[in-house]
Amino acid sequence: MNSLLLLPGDGIGPEVTAESRRILDALALPGLAISEAPFGGASIDAHGVPLTAEAEAAALASTAVLMGAVGGPKWAGVSYDIRPEAGLLRLRTAMNVFANLRPARCFAALASASTLKPEVIEGLDLLFVRELVGGVYFGTPRGIETLPNGERRGFNTQSYTSSEIRRVGVTAFELAKLRAGRVCSVEKANVMESGVLWREEVTRLHAERYAEVELSHMYADNCAMQLVKAPRQFDVILTDNLFGDLLSDLAAMSTGSLGMLPSAALGEAGKPGLYEPIHGSAPDIAGQGLANPCASILSLAMALRYSLGAPEAADRVEAAVEAALNAGARTRDLGGTLSTRGMGDAILAKLGA
Repeated sequence: MNSLLLLPGDGIGPEVTAESRRILDALALPGLAISEAPFGGASIDAHGVPLTAEAEAAALASTAVLMGAVGGPKWAGVSYDIRPEAGLLRLRTAMNVFANLRPARCFAALASASTLKPEVIEGLDLLFVRELVGGVYFGTPRGIETLPNGERRGFNTQSYTSSEIRRVGVTAFELAKLRAGRVCSVEKANVMESGVLWREEVTRLHAERYAEVELSHMYADNCAMQLVKAPRQFDVILTDNLFGDLLSDLAAMSTGSLGMLPSAALGEAGKPGLYEPIHGSAPDIAGQGLANPCASILSLAMALRYSLGAPEAADRVEAAVEAALNAGARTRDLGGTLSTRGMGDAILAKLGA
């Protein structure tokens, strides 16, 4: 039996996750057990920690985990080790989901919603493969210290091993084989030793196992420029934790809205995957029914495809989202007037069509 754990989180997280749950209920997949647990700030309020041992155990025992978003100003003064974001980093580490898949696809109906010209963005379909459990977000030493002269110094460590780079590289190359067969590896080898190692290991892996895939290399700053200048040149972009975080958000806005972009975080075969919209908790609109649920619903589709063994259901969900958009369904972030629930209704109508 497959099992799905829902972690709605904070802010708009519960609102968009609720729409994904409605889609899931409509699919009525046989043999799927669904459970839910507090996460992030909601868990801090209820239990004093952003991720309880019970929630962590439930995630590890699940086939897939679908979360909302965490964080908000309410918990800004909490120490870093128990902030909502610390719970997310802990969950990623515990699940060992080292490969973050972030597709950036421009639906035809939303080409005009992009801040880029339609002729630049139309037909965009690229995939970021971001290393997720290493790099500067996890490296040690880290901290804030007071120097002998009284100045304060904040420091973080960017660190990668060969095995960390190679395992996420395998994911990128394997996915490229199913797409257009091109990988662009992104780093800053011109100024960072970790970038030099990244380039060397990706190049070696390519030569050893994936010569049939086209490999190119690009510095992260140039990649940012190219994503605005000519984004359709890319197929799969392989990059580290920090650059992947920044560049995928840039590409997401180019497609029209952060509210449209899903993500998957995968580890070793047979282990649970973690799925989430890439947008934040948006506390400024939380509870108002204004959030776009599409990213959460498309994240559910990725869970169906990659973890739950239901690719046909994934196709149905993605087709329903596209059909709803083609019919003019829009939330406020896309220039429309539909509520979160209203957008969910529009997608459900197309799912049943």
